[in-house]
Amino acid sequence: MAVTERQRTDTATRAKKRRPLKGPEKAAILFLVLGEQKGGEMMQKLTDAEIQTITRAMSGLGVIDNERVEEVLTDFTEGMANGNGVVGSFAVAEDMLRSFLPEDQVNGILKDIRGPLKERDLWARFSGLSETVIANYLKNEHDQTIAAILSNVKTDVCAKVLPLLGQEKMQNVVERMIRMEAVPHHMMKQIEETLQSDIINAPAQPTSGELQQRMADLFNKLDSNAFQDLSEVLEARMPETFGQIKGKMFIFDDLVHLDAMDLARVMRGAPGNALPMALRGAKKEVRDVFLNALPGRSRDMLEEEMNTMGPVRGRDVRDAQSGLVDYAKELADEEVIRLPLGGDDEDEFI
Repeated sequence: MAVTERQRTDTATRAKKRRPLKGPEKAAILFLVLGEQKGGEMMQKLTDAEIQTITRAMSGLGVIDNERVEEVLTDFTEGMANGNGVVGSFAVAEDMLRSFLPEDQVNGILKDIRGPLKERDLWARFSGLSETVIANYLKNEHDQTIAAILSNVKTDVCAKVLPLLGQEKMQNVVERMIRMEAVPHHMMKQIEETLQSDIINAPAQPTSGELQQRMADLFNKLDSNAFQDLSEVLEARMPETFGQIKGKMFIFDDLVHLDAMDLARVMRGAPGNALPMALRGAKKEVRDVFLNALPGRSRDMLEEEMNTMGPVRGRDVRDAQSGLVDYAKELADEEVIRLPLGGDDEDEFI
């Protein structure tokens, strides 16, 4: 059937709207059309660098319609006329490589092809760091390097980091970011490798909040007399920081601020004689709150068990109380109960 002038014009117009295919992409389409067996035979004649280039192109092709295939592979126009085009994907490329290359060689090629995904993950993880950590890391870098790095992080993170660099450095970096053109691939790869080793793969440094929580957990388990002695010193030397740590603490006596049902839930889950042991060494007002949260029969049984225990060691009492606090925190983490942290009674510590 004769092709009309309008059809030729429409075809040309559609072709102009589409991005021209690069050489490696055209080669990749050829291998896809040939199929795994014939394509594999052809690839065996290529160098590793050529295989890597074509594999990278094949991985990003996506769906290639018939018209595009015909444009690239005129020799296959007749054979592809009634087909459904071809699909280029990472899985297709991997299958083709494995049909004729050793396992280790395929893994080496695909490792580099997977790079862009890993790079996106690297920048997402880097952007997730504290702005203080990022700023401290960048302060000793060249302004151009800082500009290249901040151009790849999330804008809200960049906005927090820039002021931390100091006024002069911030101005220089922003000016370079505005004027920046595409960073050469080898330079960007070097920056990413450095970030990966210096920041992402480095042992995580705890934040100030995490350090305070660790100290709060330590103080929770510290002997009450020792904690009292420390409190007097720390309140004098670092009142603000110590106050923040105390705000994160949760000790046995704080359990009385739980809802009655939540407190009963904690008591029911106490192992062995942990509950009577913990209450034997508790203040009377604390012990009364625990007992009043129980039904009459359960309360009587608990009081009887406490009375028949005899003398108990302070260390055993502290261990039992600490165990109940830990169990309460577990229930809170599972959202079974709610701890009264940061409430009106948060300053009541022994």
